[in-house]
Amino acid sequence: MFHLSLFPFGNRSHESTPHSRHVPHRRVGKVIMLKPQSSPTRELVALDGLWAFKVDRQRSGESERWFAAPLETTLEAPVPASYNDLFVDESIRGHVGWVYYQRTVRVPRGWAGERVFVRVEAATHEGVVYVGDARVAHHVGGYTPFEADITEQVTAGGEFRLTIAVNNELTNETIPPGTIEVDADGTRRQRYMHDFYNYAGLARSVWLYSAPAVRVDDITVTTDVDGSAGLVAYAVETTVDADVRISIRDASGKVVGTASGAAGTVRIDDVTLWQPGAAYLYTLVAEALVDGAVTDSYSLPVGVRTVEVRGMQFLINGTPFYFTGFGKHEDSPVRGKGHDTAYLVHDFQLMEWIGANSFRTSHYPYAEEVMEFADRHGIVVIDETPAVGLNLSMGGGIFGGVKQSTFSPETANERTQQAHAQAIRELIARDKNHPSVLMWSISNEPASNEQGAREYFEPLVTLTRELDPSRPVTFVNVMFASHESDLIADLFDVMCLNRYYGWYVDTGDLAAAEKHLEADLLGWQEKYGRPIIMTEYGADTQAGLHSVFAAPWTEEYQVAYLEMNHRVFDRIEAFVGEQVWNFADFQTSAGVFRVDGNKKGVFTRDRRPKAAAHALRSRWTSLAK
Repeated sequence: MFHLSLFPFGNRSHESTPHSRHVPHRRVGKVIMLKPQSSPTRELVALDGLWAFKVDRQRSGESERWFAAPLETTLEAPVPASYNDLFVDESIRGHVGWVYYQRTVRVPRGWAGERVFVRVEAATHEGVVYVGDARVAHHVGGYTPFEADITEQVTAGGEFRLTIAVNNELTNETIPPGTIEVDADGTRRQRYMHDFYNYAGLARSVWLYSAPAVRVDDITVTTDVDGSAGLVAYAVETTVDADVRISIRDASGKVVGTASGAAGTVRIDDVTLWQPGAAYLYTLVAEALVDGAVTDSYSLPVGVRTVEVRGMQFLINGTPFYFTGFGKHEDSPVRGKGHDTAYLVHDFQLMEWIGANSFRTSHYPYAEEVMEFADRHGIVVIDETPAVGLNLSMGGGIFGGVKQSTFSPETANERTQQAHAQAIRELIARDKNHPSVLMWSISNEPASNEQGAREYFEPLVTLTRELDPSRPVTFVNVMFASHESDLIADLFDVMCLNRYYGWYVDTGDLAAAEKHLEADLLGWQEKYGRPIIMTEYGADTQAGLHSVFAAPWTEEYQVAYLEMNHRVFDRIEAFVGEQVWNFADFQTSAGVFRVDGNKKGVFTRDRRPKAAAHALRSRWTSLAK
């Protein structure tokens, strides 16, 4: 349970063609995102692998009904993977608009009588699914899953043609936002305000799965502690009225608690808590029953732990917690944002080696496999929406001077806010049961100092708390929205700050940077008296570049820069965490400020350590003691 001690706070549908530039009407009801699984009553088939691939250069795929026949193409693309870096054709890498994926799928013959679904884990940033000639699903939002019941379109034992159209366009009414420019020759160019490459495609898995008609449709779990006992509060939704039976097993498989009914609380005596660095997971099994017979069984890992903000402390299980770790990215060579289990394991190994206990999902929800891995290994997660770039005074992370207002009918408007609200709904619906998720971040570096910011964000904060009152809520504050000019910080539980004194400000002058950073942090502490986490601080560094002087871009400067920050952090009472920007170098759009990407990683893009990685390991492993 999340306790706030000092200050109380009060699936989309679309009727137009997928090539419409209009933002679709958004369903504001409950979002269901229970992940498919294999169970005694369910089966699933991974549809990963090579798919036929075709770029819709003329924006004619829908009108010409590409989905109604085999794609006329010689290209193939892997799923999961972003498509941008796969091919040598530069026009594919920079394509703005729709692409089509297609493959043939056979439904297992044993699925007769079951409901059959296709689930897309992510389509960046918009996806349309066709089964044969039928359009069965449409979703806007590039980092959360969507699915369709295709039972009426397929036959057990038979084959069907599965086509997925994916659109990478960003507008002022999408999350994240962007704009599209059209050159005189008709070339379309995507502009966006976030400092990471706009990778596109099917970057996560696609699944075919079966489930009973009478089934568990959603589960919500929250936990608390009563002395030596754990309390697991649950709420189960079923597709139709059915009896519900709950059992909870420990790691050895022993039943440690049972309950009946769609909602209730299970008490676990002598509970083993989920702890950072010492994860312990129970298994909650929810069964749907009709006339005493089990129609569906769904298993959910559960970690029992509490989260509390008390004054200037962040407590996990009643103990002060200090965040060490990173802002990360789903980014690697060739596959772009494509989920890769080898990188997943290696990245977590490097975090363990360096002494990191946490990360932020900057700046979008990561693959569900990442969250599950964090659950199992005791890594704390700040879970963030894709709302990055809501700041027209910034361009690609470099300070600009755009005079256009961020919040206006022509820029971030009511429809942008609706898209943002839906992103929050889907993030919480997907990740609400992960014990590793300790806090929601609803935006990165918005223009929180501009007129209109409070009117935009206050309803979103209220929505987040309504959807999940069990966790703290934060946003990540940009450097030039100071404690004096920021208009929304009082709405949030924890102050998450991005600061680059010594890099974008006081470049190369670490003595001045140290003074300015300390004054900045003390201002936040004195005004709000709440926990402070530095969610970004870092300096671009070219691996292998060295100097005996404090020269920016050298490995020596990156180390000295981090050490300066750490001296300040250790002097701030409200400080509860440090997350370096970034875990590893990552790809961005091209430009004079970004030569082959952002180089602030303490590891290179292929995960080789810079000198800063060893310096951080020395600090963080000593802090852990």
